[in-house]
Amino acid sequence: MSDNARLVNRPELLGILALAVLLVVILPLSLDVFRLNLVAKYLTYAFVAVGLVICWGYGGILSLGQGVFFGLGGYCMAMFLKLEASSPENTKIQSTPGIPDFMDWNQITSLPFFWKPFHSLTFTVIAIIAVPAFFAFVIGAAMFKRRVGGTYFAIITQAVAAILTILIVGQQGYTGGINGMTDLRTLNGWDIRPDHAKIVLYFFEVACLFGCIFIAQFIRRSKLGRILVAMRDKEDRVRFSGYSVANFKIFAFCVAAIFAAIGGAMFALQVGFMSPSFVGIVPSIEMVIYTAVGGRLSILGAVYGTLLVNFAKTSFSESFPELWLFGLGGLFIAVVLAFPNGLAGIWSDYVQPQVDKLLRKKSPKNGWTDASVADGAPAE
Repeated sequence: MSDNARLVNRPELLGILALAVLLVVILPLSLDVFRLNLVAKYLTYAFVAVGLVICWGYGGILSLGQGVFFGLGGYCMAMFLKLEASSPENTKIQSTPGIPDFMDWNQITSLPFFWKPFHSLTFTVIAIIAVPAFFAFVIGAAMFKRRVGGTYFAIITQAVAAILTILIVGQQGYTGGINGMTDLRTLNGWDIRPDHAKIVLYFFEVACLFGCIFIAQFIRRSKLGRILVAMRDKEDRVRFSGYSVANFKIFAFCVAAIFAAIGGAMFALQVGFMSPSFVGIVPSIEMVIYTAVGGRLSILGAVYGTLLVNFAKTSFSESFPELWLFGLGGLFIAVVLAFPNGLAGIWSDYVQPQVDKLLRKKSPKNGWTDASVADGAPAE
């Protein structure tokens, strides 16, 4: 079976297994609940990074506004959690019981109509996927149908992130404003604050992340993925071949938006609040940095890059509170200058050739041929 017909080849399968062992076994056994919850927070950004590999790495679409979709997914989940925490019993001291506290502080006396559907968890789950997908479709159709791309598209996505941040802050009576939505307590009656709940949510999040990884891997290995690469490298040739370049770009952009929104929803569950500070330009650029450090052409590399940058960010801020931004910036510059393809490039350029050489030396003893090792399957 050829590599293109497989979902994963041998090295990719080993990489996925290594990541699974790290996230499912090593980290839960070696970290306390507080640190494990930090890792869970980091992994919410990994959803965004995996989407950027499809959108930017393979589709050639650099989006500097992925915080928009991360925020949309997070706010959809936070609205459901906030309504559950704002029952008449929990809010009986308010002027208007049964509505979120920030609405009562802003003299809103009834629940807005667009909040009411979020009483349903089913609707919330659908909204987490549908709202950012629709928003990405509108932006993508408006831009790509008019052949707006490259730097111009990146700047426009930054502007959208700034606009949404201003809108959220300005409409504090409906969104919680600059403070965001806090005091999120239960999910369908299940308390998400105790340590055991954090552990359960961590494993659920890891499962969702691997689901997104396999979806991204399927897209990358399919004919669609090959068209995305061709479109990235020679867009005019793809267009002259009869393919609708705009539609493929819209698809890649929507997939990245959905992945980011799932990460945002998991963030609201893990951290227990959602605010506009995760929507704007700065967090959106940081999400691109995660992908660049891990390798924008590697799905697994994006996950490792997210973990590395966030671990470094936490370590620098704890050890050098006045210098951690410089340390983080130095890390990013060093990786990009020395290894343009990120962590995945280090593996493919330096480590993988040595592993292949060892496998070739051992192939006569093990009954494997060089060709079978390269293809990842034992010789018959």
